[in-house]
Amino acid sequence: METTWVNRDLFPFESKFIEIDGHRMHYVDEGAGPVILFSHGTPEWSFGWRDLIRGLKSDYRCIAPDLLGFGLSDKPADADYSVQAHSARMDRFIDQLGLRNFHIVANDFGLSIALGCAIRRPELAQKISIFNGWMWPVDKDKHYSMPAKVMRTWIGRLAYLNFNFPVNVVTPAAFGDKKKLTPEIHRHYKMALPDAASRKAAYQFAFELLDARAYWADLWQNLTRISGKPFLIFWGMKDSFVPPYELEKWEKALPNAQVIRFENAGHFCQEEEPEAMAAALKSFF
Repeated sequence: METTWVNRDLFPFESKFIEIDGHRMHYVDEGAGPVILFSHGTPEWSFGWRDLIRGLKSDYRCIAPDLLGFGLSDKPADADYSVQAHSARMDRFIDQLGLRNFHIVANDFGLSIALGCAIRRPELAQKISIFNGWMWPVDKDKHYSMPAKVMRTWIGRLAYLNFNFPVNVVTPAAFGDKKKLTPEIHRHYKMALPDAASRKAAYQFAFELLDARAYWADLWQNLTRISGKPFLIFWGMKDSFVPPYELEKWEKALPNAQVIRFENAGHFCQEEEPEAMAAALKSFF
């Protein structure tokens, strides 16, 4: 994928690529030391981790892949873009890079993608940090199911594929402080999904809100496989997409977790509170 549109002042990292299942996945691999594996959601890519990587790479090896269909990774039309398939590819990414004894930072859909790997092989992950995401069925919660049903109609398809709804509408609305989504930052999310053909993975996630029920139910049932590990939970309290009541589920399931609330941040804490997150992560890891 052409990358001349990437502002290297904002994203000054070498682009690396790895082939998984016949497709190229882009990733960033910066710094040296214990490994931190970053796992993004939608409509994100490794660009969203840029400030955390800057703040952590002096002490850690920061690895941030772009999920297939996102960012600078390939966007094949016929790929399986289910959450379960993304998690299986993450397993192969981990194995091909030979990653062991790593930490995890994950949010949104990327949370269950990365934690799925940890639950399947708990010996690989050491400490885990999560924010503004879920790992249980949401199909019975009208907050998710009602918009998800709309997205399955022709109107939803048009909005996602032709008008880039998740980038142009959802992303700005998800910020607690709208000023922090500058036009230049926003451009990097727009250009990563420039046309209808490139937006199929993002559109599939709208379906997964209803279709991934069994996968999430299985992970949630097996959370005990990793619940004894150290957890650090951040939460943007102005998130209208994954509301604060979801944090209560995490706190109940992980009573020993450290929790940091950002009262004025929305869904993308890493964009709104990167300095505070980097400092807390450095201390936690």
